[in-house]
Amino acid sequence: MRKNTIAALLLGATLVFVIYSCKKDAVVKQRDTESAVSQDVLAKIKALGFSTSGARTVEGGWLVEGDILLTQENLDEAATSANLRIAETEQYRTNNLVKGLPRQITIKVMDLGAAFVSGTDLAIARYNAQNLQLTFRRITSGKADITIKGFYQGPSGGFITLGSAGFPTRNGNPYGTISMNTHELAYGANPNVDYVGSVIQHEMGHCIGFRHTDYMNRAFSCGTGGNEGASNIGAVHIPGTPTGPDNASWMLACSNGGNRTFNGNDIVALNYLY
Repeated sequence: MRKNTIAALLLGATLVFVIYSCKKDAVVKQRDTESAVSQDVLAKIKALGFSTSGARTVEGGWLVEGDILLTQENLDEAATSANLRIAETEQYRTNNLVKGLPRQITIKVMDLGAAFVSGTDLAIARYNAQNLQLTFRRITSGKADITIKGFYQGPSGGFITLGSAGFPTRNGNPYGTISMNTHELAYGANPNVDYVGSVIQHEMGHCIGFRHTDYMNRAFSCGTGGNEGASNIGAVHIPGTPTGPDNASWMLACSNGGNRTFNGNDIVALNYLY
């Protein structure tokens, strides 16, 4: 999930200088820690229908479209279903979902501050309140199904990445990592728990198989961008969700900068799948 930082640039000259200073430092750190994406990988990303603009190598694979983590398995797996919809705004799932229901998914927060721990608890409570066959529990020791950890990255191209995650595996397990940005321009010096929790809730949605509600036109929530593509990942319409714009969904590609949780259509989608 991403946040548009352009509006913040209009707040004043002092903030502008701070943002550009931080952005420059962040770019240097990225070049030190991230390798260039090979032409072969870029070709595979493009073949999947994803934009290669801004694609970068991260731990576990390649980050595209702001917060979507593509693994080597994603790049190599042959397409198994077609893109069912193109020009509408609805709820979409990936081809792979979490299996073995009813099932409890464990989550562990690694080396992050109190707001991220409390935000995780908030996100878990919101899912568990839906009484699904898929429930979540935070643990503090042992191996978890999903680990939440931090990364540090400043704004780029008018946006800052708030968090990222991938999609379920072919054997029916949730994606195992959620990465949350600890840069001060992501959540501020004193992160708001509702805001952090909303982003974690969104990334958990990816881990269990949800695509962005506006995957076919990221400009709906981001102000820019196009169709993210379906291909082997899948963008399968979830029956019962609307065919018109849904500007309150928890799975919109870009954050509104505040507390965003499940709306009525999101709950329909969750209950249909789980």
